Amino acid sequence: MAHIAHPLTYLNTDGRPHPRENTLAVLTLFLGLVAAVSSISPGLHLVSSWFGLAGIATGGWAQMISATPGQRFVSIIGLGAAAVGFYLGVAYGGPFGGWLG
Repeated sequence: MAHIAHPLTYLNTDGRPHPRENTLAVLTLFLGLVAAVSSISPGLHLVSSWFGLAGIATGGWAQMISATPGQRFVSIIGLGAAAVGFYLGVAYGGPFGGWLG
């Protein structure tokens, strides 16, 4: 029977489990992808700017507590996508667009 690798094996390259660090890295990637994809449509500027802001904050924290290069790689990809989504969301109207007048 073939050995099936666990999906988080890439994130735990030192052989020890890091559940908090892995969760933050994957959460940053998710928030960044949602922010980047929603920034394609100008009408979704609220979604892209808020998800982007949350991804930037989560990614910054994930970078500070990461333990392996795999975690840093995943969180940097998510952090970049979150930043792009946030900046485009702000360009289209920002996180408070339409609420402040």
